[in-house]
Amino acid sequence: MHKYSIAIHGGAGTILKEDMTNELEEAYREALQESLNAGYAVLEEGGSAMNAVKAAVVMMEDNALFNAGKGAVFTKKGVNELDAAIMDGSTLNAGAIAGVRNIRNPIELAEEVMLHSGHVFLSGKGANDFAIKQGIKLEPDEYFYSQYRYDQWREIRDSDLYQLDHKSDKLVGLMKDKKFGTVGAVACDSDGNLAAATSTGGMTNKRYGRIGDSPMIGVGTYANNNTCAISCTGHGEIFIKAVAAYDVSCLMEYKNLTLQQACEEVVLKKLVALNGDGGLIGMDANGNAALVFNSAGMYRGLKNSEGENLIAIYGS
Repeated sequence: MHKYSIAIHGGAGTILKEDMTNELEEAYREALQESLNAGYAVLEEGGSAMNAVKAAVVMMEDNALFNAGKGAVFTKKGVNELDAAIMDGSTLNAGAIAGVRNIRNPIELAEEVMLHSGHVFLSGKGANDFAIKQGIKLEPDEYFYSQYRYDQWREIRDSDLYQLDHKSDKLVGLMKDKKFGTVGAVACDSDGNLAAATSTGGMTNKRYGRIGDSPMIGVGTYANNNTCAISCTGHGEIFIKAVAAYDVSCLMEYKNLTLQQACEEVVLKKLVALNGDGGLIGMDANGNAALVFNSAGMYRGLKNSEGENLIAIYGS
């Protein structure tokens, strides 16, 4: 049988063991394992890579630890705006949404866009209208509220600064320590098909309807059976400039690099040259995974049919 695998991430950045309580670290590890298990169970039962990445991301969207779905950060206006994308490597079909409100699981809406809208990318009120038409589960504003995220926003809401993720971070423009709260998954199923999915709440105190790399096909999310599946996490503006996810695919297709080589070229060279922090997870059609980051840590996991099970947070 073809090797099947899934890899996930829950964000990257300045994630240091000395800044983490034992209880919080254990909570993150448990949440990552639950997400990994949910996606792997789909693959183990012969399910598709698409269903596997969706299942894994839904688990993280439902967990307030992650800046996606329930745990999304607050915008300048004090609301939660959600972005997500999903892509099927066997067909190159993709769906994406940006700036939506009150959607419990944005990744499910992204898949509905792919399957039933006739389009690839919907945004704002139009995407919400489509969600209602398709019967996507909605939640009231209170569902997305957490005291931690609210306090994080309250500290900077009267300024023009924004924050990439957690309360302990320095502010962008003044900052040294950064964390990026995007979540994502990539998978290869038993038929050798690839898929990728990414979901995020964006940046705390973001303005002007800002959209990062996560929902952009070829930037934060990409899948192609001929090369790889990629989900990125980092400072979105830099990943957009680098067209990061598709660049990994191009390096594999046109330069015959391996997945690991291509991921390292983008993350450790191209992004570094642009002062871009973060990382990505990748999967090739042989079920090989790469988890590469240039920051101090990345919440990540990997599980495959050869018995490997990895949960990690910090750098080596």
